Amino acid sequence: MRWVTVWLLFFSCNIIKPQSNTTFAMNTQDTLQNRAPAVAGSFYPSSHDELQQMLSIYFAKAPAREKDREVRALISPHAGYVFSGEVAAAAFSQVDPQKSYKTIFIIGSSHRNAFPGASVYSIGNFITPLGIVNTDLETARKLVNENKILAFDPQYHRSEHSIEVQIPFLQYWLKKDFKIVAILLGTQDTATCAKIAEALKPCFTPDNLFVISTDFSHYPGYNVAVKTDKLVADAIVSNDPREFMLSVENCTKTHTANLATGCCSWPSVITLMYLTEKATDLAYKQVLYKNSGDSPYGEKDRVVGYYALSLLQQNILSITFTEAEKQQLLQLARKTMQIYLDKHHVPVFEADTLSTALKSKAGAFVTLKKNGNLRGCIGHFEADKPVYNMVQQMAVAAATQDYRFETVALPELDSIDIEISVLTPLQKITDVNKIRLGIDGVYIRKGSRSGTFLPQVATDTGWNLEEFMGHCARDKAGIGWEGWKEKDCEIFIYQAIIFGEKEE
Repeated sequence: MRWVTVWLLFFSCNIIKPQSNTTFAMNTQDTLQNRAPAVAGSFYPSSHDELQQMLSIYFAKAPAREKDREVRALISPHAGYVFSGEVAAAAFSQVDPQKSYKTIFIIGSSHRNAFPGASVYSIGNFITPLGIVNTDLETARKLVNENKILAFDPQYHRSEHSIEVQIPFLQYWLKKDFKIVAILLGTQDTATCAKIAEALKPCFTPDNLFVISTDFSHYPGYNVAVKTDKLVADAIVSNDPREFMLSVENCTKTHTANLATGCCSWPSVITLMYLTEKATDLAYKQVLYKNSGDSPYGEKDRVVGYYALSLLQQNILSITFTEAEKQQLLQLARKTMQIYLDKHHVPVFEADTLSTALKSKAGAFVTLKKNGNLRGCIGHFEADKPVYNMVQQMAVAAATQDYRFETVALPELDSIDIEISVLTPLQKITDVNKIRLGIDGVYIRKGSRSGTFLPQVATDTGWNLEEFMGHCARDKAGIGWEGWKEKDCEIFIYQAIIFGEKEE
């Protein structure tokens, strides 16, 4: 740990030098001015290999992600990695590492300078020991040019750590290229945060990810921190900005020894909450909590709290399944195929022994893969049969009726992995921009021709919307690449609860 110069690095928040009459200047030079790492060698290792190894250890301990729900945002700590790295990894581990994001917005609060509004880094990329991460310059400059509340001044970013420390986690975890927009807040005014949220609203879409950088309580004793941090985190989960601010304000009114704040970068958090407060299909989830006292380098009498939280897209499917029920459906699909391929009949199972969820009616697809390659996939959209029975029928169909493949042989079944997608009802749309890649499946119908792609196809392929629709129209519906744009073509979307035997 030679890179740890001062163990007190976790005491890094609330160091603000008020400034006035600050002027923002947009750099118009064509030459990129990349932002060099400011805290490599102190907050985290400056060596590529050492940093890579450290992150691998943290992610190995991270809790499993919820694969049925899409992550829209993360709240992650920004202290030295020896104190908060495990919690940060827990936050980022909730994201599908194979997902392709259009842009990742990283929002942090300034620790050294106060200034009006927010500063959007818009003149270059970010460098870490793991390499260069490109800035989405088009989006960054558009935000600055179109919103008075957003500007740019390089001085505020130069030595600020709150955004920088998040980037190596993204570099390590995400398997596909990504671009970022770094937004540094200099305000501590809730009305200004609301205006920033309004400016960011067009960017708050399912194809983007928001990362909020904040620690929680500062400097109380260990037990007080645990209690205080839980109260603030519970307020975030409520999705009510007023309740959140009340929890933060109450922390400063308790006169608890050494308690300076309940959430050091609350402006960044409330900015996100202003984006989510009226969204009934979004829910915050507490992933992991620790404080600096849990680190071998920390003390118990003065600690800093760290929370990992995720913002999840709620399933609009009325049915939910426990892990046990998912496994039961997978076992049912396999047993059904075994019996059908051997004895040529679909087995009858006693429905009375099944849970209410398994007897609920819903459409479903069953997908078969062999050595990672598609081996069969057939489904039914109409919710006209109980889920368990639908899965049985689609499992048999996927094994024997997919015209693209030969019938599965009984000995072959042991080498096949099963994936089940339970579907929401079809919803007709007229604007394809409403399609959320990785969340929505698409069903295209033109005359007697039709075709569909399940939601996971966009994630697996990394296709953009044009490619997703073009491939579905041409390769599945057989109406040509541009067929989906025709006036007589109907487009439907749906969502799915997806689970399989081989979980990545």
